[in-house]
Amino acid sequence: MWDSPPPEILTSVLIRLPIKSIITCTSVSKTWKSIIQNSSFISIHLHHSKNKHPLLLFRLPPSEHRVSDKELYALYCDNNSNNNPDLYEHTRFDFPLSGTFRVVGTCNGLVCFTVKFTDRFFFWNPLVRKLVILPTPSVGLRTLRFYNPSIGFGFDSKTDDYKVVRIVSASESESSKVPKVEVYSLATAQWRVVTAVPPTGTAFADKCDPHAFVNGALHCVASKNNIDNEILNFILVFDLGDEVFREIAMPKPLDNPENLVGVSVSAYRNSLALIQGVSIHCVDIWVMKRYAFASSWTKMFSILADQGGFLPRPIGFKKTGEVLLKMHEGQFVSRDLETQQIKDLRTTGDKCTFVDSYVESLVLLNKPN
Repeated sequence: MWDSPPPEILTSVLIRLPIKSIITCTSVSKTWKSIIQNSSFISIHLHHSKNKHPLLLFRLPPSEHRVSDKELYALYCDNNSNNNPDLYEHTRFDFPLSGTFRVVGTCNGLVCFTVKFTDRFFFWNPLVRKLVILPTPSVGLRTLRFYNPSIGFGFDSKTDDYKVVRIVSASESESSKVPKVEVYSLATAQWRVVTAVPPTGTAFADKCDPHAFVNGALHCVASKNNIDNEILNFILVFDLGDEVFREIAMPKPLDNPENLVGVSVSAYRNSLALIQGVSIHCVDIWVMKRYAFASSWTKMFSILADQGGFLPRPIGFKKTGEVLLKMHEGQFVSRDLETQQIKDLRTTGDKCTFVDSYVESLVLLNKPN
């Protein structure tokens, strides 16, 4: 019988293997399985994966030849090369449950899903084929006529924990009620109501828009009344570590309530970007050059409709900061916000939707299905 190498040497070798090979190695011996499923190894592997070529996660349209009603997802490799800017498919996989789901967010290889207008939530790591069904939240959608919460998902680096945040607002007829804020922790596998609440009278631009996870906090577009009883737009921030709310001011042209419709916030490198649908013929993109400094908001450019009236649609940002645009007939291009350089990614998908940047990870490997 051969001797297993020392754990530190084994770790340095294993983290360089493809995930499928790592999972296969769990069958070599109990020692190897114990090392691979250890939370420390999973964290080391994640850190190593973040330095690899980035991946992009797309939701694919169902094929006419597929009889399954399960959603289909694909990872595309992004080599980010001027000589070869193509995206190419890395792998694809079915979501293991049937039905139609909404992506709450992605983080460190995990995808968080919910079923719209229900209390059902799931964590999914497609590469390790693990699905965790979350328990039912304690604040139900029908509790005291509460409805349609604003939901975000991210990672708390202070406690090495993944969290889902639900801000459940009252119906308009009961708008005097204070919203309930509930946090799910993967580490404890429990929901709990927290004491922090958004500013009084906070309303959300679109509760179905994903929250932007940046610098350990979730961000969403909201509005409230100021001291002069005027409606003011702002970005509501929830810190996942301290579990408190903060506010970030909008660019001055966007703080008017008439401009709230069609505004969404996205992660842009280590800061934020705003995408504003000015009209059916124009979209503006703003970037916060210095995170949390409202004075650093800068309008980078406007996207205008072509002569045929088609308006390219911003669908997200790559890790490099380039904005992904969906063009006429479904082709994808990227545009550098600083240089304005445009790359044809030579990938099409008329009904294909971009989800987010994605990092390969082993998160959930040590969790039961």
